[in-house]
Amino acid sequence: MRFCCSFSSNFSRALVPDRAACCLSERTAQGPRQFGNIVSGVFTPVLAKHSKSFSLIDCISVGVDRMQRNFEPMRKQVETWQRSELTDVTAKVVIYEAFVEEKLEAPKHLARTVHDLYFEPKYEEFRPRTIWSLPNAFTSAFKELEPIPQFRATAKLGEFLETRFSQSL
Repeated sequence: MRFCCSFSSNFSRALVPDRAACCLSERTAQGPRQFGNIVSGVFTPVLAKHSKSFSLIDCISVGVDRMQRNFEPMRKQVETWQRSELTDVTAKVVIYEAFVEEKLEAPKHLARTVHDLYFEPKYEEFRPRTIWSLPNAFTSAFKELEPIPQFRATAKLGEFLETRFSQSL
């Protein structure tokens, strides 16, 4: 797993970030500067502060602390999802619910991309038809979005999938 931190600024006179978020990212076979797919449900908004007294060290410390507290349950969930086979029909229903029934706050135009990335993944590690491969298809498709919509969609994805698959495990 890798750690990444995101900042935004309203570009006030201070030019200091006023919002920060931290997340864990899975390691994939992508280029050296790319983080790979963000792990669903591990996007942690850390700070929303409009102040020039923003402390990057405090922000990262809080973000890492919050993620470490949730790391073990998240690791167990990932392992369970990697072992849980998913039928093609179930995967199609989840994609349909996400985009057509609008149960996931994400742009509808990504439905085809998610479908293609799940059924014909670019990376060998996502070839098994498991619950784990489906969120990877979603987060790979979300890379087409601008950074803020990408983080929002990824944060919502964790809730959506947890609701959908917590009943079946």
